[in-house]
Amino acid sequence: GWKTWMETTEEYVVDSKLTFSELVVPTTDSVRNTYLLDLLLMKNNHILMVGETGTGKTVNIAQYLSGASKSCGNPIGAHVMPYTMTFSAQTSANMTQDMLDGRIDKRKRGVFGPPAGKKLAVYVDDLNMPKRETYGAQPPIEILRQWFDQAGWYDRSGMLELRNIVDLLFIGSMGPPGGGR
Repeated sequence: GWKTWMETTEEYVVDSKLTFSELVVPTTDSVRNTYLLDLLLMKNNHILMVGETGTGKTVNIAQYLSGASKSCGNPIGAHVMPYTMTFSAQTSANMTQDMLDGRIDKRKRGVFGPPAGKKLAVYVDDLNMPKRETYGAQPPIEILRQWFDQAGWYDRSGMLELRNIVDLLFIGSMGPPGGGR
């Protein structure tokens, strides 16, 4: 016979070793979102989660990337290196590029990425927070867009050559536009 989706999930048991502030009780929405994260990331899809403040976007993504979330069949594997960065109004394009460059290595001439056989899952929290410049662009987002458009960005030190950056997965979360975002 038919079973409801909730009948197929495991009962939540509180880990007595955790402090109150570390507890994250799964809800229907958080389990659903974690399941979607798992499906999309295992197929190497980039993800953008948009929702109001307090809906658990950051907590669910951070918990998933840390491997702490067991609500899916296969949480983030050993082949994925998670990295979290939070954008603010003061985040610059150079800061963004430097943070990401610090996580990748040279593989061969002009090609950079995480260690061979690994993917770097970059979680960008508050994606829409950087301050707009005179012409309406948000430079930290533009450096990410350059990767999406050209598979890399320019090396600012030296010859200004385009660095081909491979094996990145981006996960972004943001509140709905408006209210300074």
